Amino acid sequence: MVMRIKIFWDPQTPVGLQRPAVQGLSSLLAMPVEMAEHRFFLNGFDPSRNQYDAQKILSRIQLYKRQHGITEPVLLVVSQDLCLPRQDFVFGLAREPVGAAVVSIARLENRFYGREDDHADLVGRLIREGAHEIGHLFGLEHCASRECVMHHPATLGELDRKKAFCSACRARLTSAEGIDRI
Repeated sequence: MVMRIKIFWDPQTPVGLQRPAVQGLSSLLAMPVEMAEHRFFLNGFDPSRNQYDAQKILSRIQLYKRQHGITEPVLLVVSQDLCLPRQDFVFGLAREPVGAAVVSIARLENRFYGREDDHADLVGRLIREGAHEIGHLFGLEHCASRECVMHHPATLGELDRKKAFCSACRARLTSAEGIDRI
């Protein structure tokens, strides 16, 4: 059986991102990626911050995977802003032992920064940040190379500098156990 990365989309995610994101992630990761048919609803909202706690979302994904017998790695894409208790925000977060990751498009969109919307920018950022979190699911750590997908971006500018996996991270991803290649 071929293992695939499953991508879940929260119901508020804009239409038109799914297909190009799945195709781009599959190409960048060189592994099968598919849209999951399951609907996933969020928990972990912190009204004092107007953000969702990414750790609580990952715990919910863990429970959801167990309840539905999902063994493949899962990436949840949400439109709401994410945070951690001691961080203002995160673009995404992964929990390797669970095989679950979450990425928010809130700070990937130009409009968050008062810029003109650009669908191509959003899709590209989602692909790179999604690949970053999926890389963590396969044991990859943060990389010092600023153009590597596994570099830890603190700003949108740093995220935009990321292009692909560097040769060292690509080799680690390629050698990760249990991954089927396309």
